Amino acid sequence: MKLVILDRDGVINYDSDAFIKTPDEWKPIPGSLEAIARLTQAGFRVVVATNQSGISRGLLDMVALNAINDKMCKAVNQTGGRIDAMFFCPHASSDHCNCRKPATGMFKEISDRFGLELKGVPAIGDSLRDLQAAAAVGAEPFLVLTGKGNKTTAAGGLPENTKIFPNLAAAVDALTQ
Repeated sequence: MKLVILDRDGVINYDSDAFIKTPDEWKPIPGSLEAIARLTQAGFRVVVATNQSGISRGLLDMVALNAINDKMCKAVNQTGGRIDAMFFCPHASSDHCNCRKPATGMFKEISDRFGLELKGVPAIGDSLRDLQAAAAVGAEPFLVLTGKGNKTTAAGGLPENTKIFPNLAAAVDALTQ
């Protein structure tokens, strides 16, 4: 089975320092939906693993998160793609949970759900914590320069062998060639 793990905000859709709180605030990054469709058509199972501390902070509730994710999945479906599963951490960093990236709880859940080791599985994110979680489970860290990606690159300290791409479409090009 070919699997790819995507972060949501800053990779698939535009990020916001004020958090994405409603479906109206969710706007796809140009080319990202088509990139997911190309992954689907190339036989990849596409999984989203996203920190959503806005829930813990009281900025949105599960109804709003589900509505945002429904909008995203419908938009992906309309381009011929599919998101096979969604994993999220609702906690703030102060909660010290095991699921908030850079912790590996979501990645371990993905491994269990799909019954496979994540060694070499591409994990595409825009922040250092996305890459750290990927590297900690042996997945292959891919950084996109959308979202927080440029700041992440400038800060340095990327996991060894991190591949860097301008956006999700370019990362998918590399995976599907």
